[in-house]
Amino acid sequence: MNKVNAFKNTDSLAWVNLHYVDLVGALHELTVSKEEYENSEFFGIDGSSVNISEVNESDLTIVPDKTTFKVLPWNPAFGRVFCNVRDNSRSFWGDTRGLPFKLMEYLRDYGVEEVVGVELEFFIMKVKARVSPTASYVRVNLSERPPKGRLNVRNAYQICGDRLLSKLVRHIVTYSRYLGIPISKVHHEVAPNQFELVIPSSNVLSISDAVIDVKYVSRYVTSKTGFIANFMPKPLPDDNGSGMHVHVSLKKDGINLFYDPEDPFKISQYCRYFIGGLLQHGRSLSALVSPTVNSYKRLTPGYEAPIYLAWGFSNRSAAVRVPKALKPGEVRVEYRPPDPSSNPYVALTAVILAGLDGIKRKIDPGDPVRDNLYKLDERKAKEMGFEVLPRSLEEALDELESDNAYLKPVFSNEFIGKYVDVKKREIREVTKYPTPSEYINYLSV
Repeated sequence: MNKVNAFKNTDSLAWVNLHYVDLVGALHELTVSKEEYENSEFFGIDGSSVNISEVNESDLTIVPDKTTFKVLPWNPAFGRVFCNVRDNSRSFWGDTRGLPFKLMEYLRDYGVEEVVGVELEFFIMKVKARVSPTASYVRVNLSERPPKGRLNVRNAYQICGDRLLSKLVRHIVTYSRYLGIPISKVHHEVAPNQFELVIPSSNVLSISDAVIDVKYVSRYVTSKTGFIANFMPKPLPDDNGSGMHVHVSLKKDGINLFYDPEDPFKISQYCRYFIGGLLQHGRSLSALVSPTVNSYKRLTPGYEAPIYLAWGFSNRSAAVRVPKALKPGEVRVEYRPPDPSSNPYVALTAVILAGLDGIKRKIDPGDPVRDNLYKLDERKAKEMGFEVLPRSLEEALDELESDNAYLKPVFSNEFIGKYVDVKKREIREVTKYPTPSEYINYLSV
């Protein structure tokens, strides 16, 4: 592992990686010379090759946001900068990094600001996989196994894990911090080889950039060792999956609008309405915050992931949790369905818009739930009036097509239509291959 270099000048700089994301949040990179970067305001890309535009309108440009420039801590000859996608000099509907800018303008009209933080879970593992017309397999190697065999995953939360994995996580945190991401906490998660990084609260744009950067750094660090940083929501069938829990509050003139000192639980009516919006739109929101076929393998009973659209205080079995807060500024809402396969610019913007719609329409979230919802069967949940999160991406996309008016202050019709098309193509591609499990279960039928 290279020693970290915190270069404050660009004397060694020769190249700049221009980073931008497509509709689904995959990171793309165009590398240009230092001279080209300094002398050009924008750079051409082929939008049709990255799921942003059609082939007959594929000439797009990316414009560096030079306030985000950083020298890469592992190689001072290279820098990286985030870019926005443009149609020549005009704004472009497919620029997902532009969504937080539109959100901030929308919030400014109401005189409020968003405060957002995330808990990012992921695995560090060795994976071999192949999919072809005649072969389909995946082999996962986990390094965390105790002497007696399989790790007791229920006891793995915040354990002192494998020494090599802990070293890799330390490098990820160190490099991320040199890129300006103030990771505040890191610990082992419930499953073997699983970790969580906490990115403290900021605005949607900064947090989204940070999520993309952490993924980028994690994949670089692990690539040197034979491991991979795996941000799939559910890579292991019998262990907990990975979430991206989103913490949100709103403030005005520096005051937390979710706090009410007169309320027994210290939350305001604004906060309750915000929760109502999340519950009201949770099924359609699922298409944006749980956006892959694999996401719905995580949202199943028994693995500490939400199933029902309910809310509660300190209740991790509910989709919406209000954590205990010791100070007024800490009062917030945690939305637990999102996972790290989502495009953070899309997911975080959509979460806030759903909550804002609850405030605008004064949607009552009902009473908080005190029960452990993991022990609740679906029949009983329906009797209690709880909506169930979608069971598949296809179901979630159907919900998004019918319930998207709350997104319209920021998301265009063109974006929603293109996003649904891209995701439906993804479903067809992923599900057309029989899985090994299907062979095992149906070969003798």
